[in-house]
Amino acid sequence: MPYIPHTDEDVKAMLDTIGVDSIDDLFDEIPKDILAKNFDIPEGISEMEMMRLMSECAAADSNVSCFIGAGAYEHHIPAAVWDVVSRGEFLTAYTPYQAEASQGTLQVIYEYQTNMANLTAMDVSNASLYDGGSGMAEAALMAIRANRKSKSRKVLVPRTVSPMYRDTAHNIVNNQNIELVDVNFDSEGGNTTLENLKQYEGEDFAALIIAQPNFFGVLEDVNELTDWAHANGMLVIAVVNPTSLALLTPPGEWGESGADIAVGEGQPLGVPLSSGGPYFGFICCKQKIVRQMPGRIIGRTVDMEGKEGFTLTLQAREQHIRRSKATSNICTNQGLVMTASTIYVALLGADGLALVAEACHENTNQLSALLTSIDGVETVFNRPVFHEQVIRLPGSSVSVLEKLAEARIQGGIDLSIYYPELDNCVLFCATETKTNDDLVAYQKALASVLAS
Repeated sequence: MPYIPHTDEDVKAMLDTIGVDSIDDLFDEIPKDILAKNFDIPEGISEMEMMRLMSECAAADSNVSCFIGAGAYEHHIPAAVWDVVSRGEFLTAYTPYQAEASQGTLQVIYEYQTNMANLTAMDVSNASLYDGGSGMAEAALMAIRANRKSKSRKVLVPRTVSPMYRDTAHNIVNNQNIELVDVNFDSEGGNTTLENLKQYEGEDFAALIIAQPNFFGVLEDVNELTDWAHANGMLVIAVVNPTSLALLTPPGEWGESGADIAVGEGQPLGVPLSSGGPYFGFICCKQKIVRQMPGRIIGRTVDMEGKEGFTLTLQAREQHIRRSKATSNICTNQGLVMTASTIYVALLGADGLALVAEACHENTNQLSALLTSIDGVETVFNRPVFHEQVIRLPGSSVSVLEKLAEARIQGGIDLSIYYPELDNCVLFCATETKTNDDLVAYQKALASVLAS
């Protein structure tokens, strides 16, 4: 039985009725240059062939030592996390429209919100977003709405913020007449300085985005950047790594009054890399701008009999309020991976998460020392880092990474793709999953490649 029930005769009859020659004519208002091109899709294969192909693809990612970070991080995930998440009541639960029938789902979201609010030291959290990049875009839109004193529809975005996040945010907000203005970074520290921001003093911007740690793994002077932004009438959007918050000052405590919005990628909290996904974004904010937050917020209350219950408290989306008042068209949060993060944080606790962060930091420093002991390899920036570091190689970083990959070591990413001035520079990451043998193996492999 075909999946599309309309026969060619049915389609022709419908087109004749409305006076159109072909289905393509129904989309003639779409510019030709953005229409989907013909895709080279192979013919279908049998289930047995498909399973063999998928197994071969999965095997290609196995037994590889991964030192790539850049927004997606390999962490140890206790077996209990996905054993619990895979239970039917979690695995198949959808958005909790009927609160009285969804108490378990609502409670998990409430616990998740509590975790994120505590980690970021912010007042409120929503029920998660699609990913960190779209979360930053939503934060920019939120800042435009919330900063009533600004009329510019412009946001300052340092180049130390993830280039993937910047591209995603641009694609989302550009057609809404919002401009993301790049701010350069200090070539020695790899951070955003007040000197970099000085040219924008007195200008009208709705917000300043601050990444901590930034894309290079470098720690920013978040206190002075936050105070500068507030002194210049801007809101502060923090883009943070949740694991790092077990050690670093949370955004709600930056500067004199803290960041206004905090966003980031939640994948480090119990979500496997899985060859590229899934991810989930988080967004938190201060109470005074909570009504500009996209998505939904779950609250805890008591019923008429005094029993604890959970309910949808704030739903700033067009299905629930007038379209003109909606803050976003976000409907489905990343519920399954959000549940995994909630269980992961509950299992580790504050002390366990801090131990993970400390181990990541120690491994990165150890690996940096090993790699820079090789002739011609040097660190690029002179500021403290969390669990990523930028090194400069004496030869082509593209060629070196390819040869390391042949040795089953994913050595990092070539930064010249995003930053032409960082030619032959590699961003690497080391988390708590790496042993001393892993670090030494990377050093030996790199030394061998450079010597060949």
